Amino acid sequence: MNYRRWVIPDIHGCSKTLRALIGQQIKPGANDELWFLGDYIDRGPDSKGVIDYLMELQSREYNLKLLLGNHEDYCIKAWEADKSAKRFLGMRFKNKTQKVWELHGGTQTLESFGVEFAGDIPEKYIKWMRGLRYYAELENYIIVHAGLNFSIDDPLSDKFAMLWTKDFKVDPAKIRHKKVIHGHTPVDLEFLDHVIRSKQYHFIDLDNGVYINNRPGYGNLTAFELNTGQLLVQPNVDF
Repeated sequence: MNYRRWVIPDIHGCSKTLRALIGQQIKPGANDELWFLGDYIDRGPDSKGVIDYLMELQSREYNLKLLLGNHEDYCIKAWEADKSAKRFLGMRFKNKTQKVWELHGGTQTLESFGVEFAGDIPEKYIKWMRGLRYYAELENYIIVHAGLNFSIDDPLSDKFAMLWTKDFKVDPAKIRHKKVIHGHTPVDLEFLDHVIRSKQYHFIDLDNGVYINNRPGYGNLTAFELNTGQLLVQPNVDF
């Protein structure tokens, strides 16, 4: 295969770190694939900048494959709830969905857009989020944001689990003996590297908690190359 396929997990508003990873380490060619596992926004300082950069790469016809994360799902629902909210005496209040979203990093996203209410985020960003897919099935891998629900016959039918599950045990027979690549749940670099190198695991969790800057072994944005198994590690340069 004469092109590379990089998988990049949760970015969480760290636009400078993302730019460093792609521009200084990956340096993608025109035929390379860039797979993203969702959670582009929240927690970090520049969620808008992350999406702007990804839109820029798309406009330059780089081959981006973009999955939906639970934080984008939060944002979409908060935006929709705000758009449909009734005003009382012309006054505007934050809806319950937005309040919950803010507790999980939405506050930083709103700040990056310079708005107080989710409904004031420009619609082009919401449309972009709505266009994200839940999962992708490749010849050897299932790529998904959080994981899969293996307690049911068809793990690929549970979209909620794809965005939210934290603890799952892979049943290889239910996914044609493919390996699950996901993010969502931060793990330290030592464990991440061990899982990649070991044959015994049926999953690879790539999320190193890019926004976690006070715990040894965390705080990096990673990229995993599907053809060679190479792992790139980009320290956070946003904080």
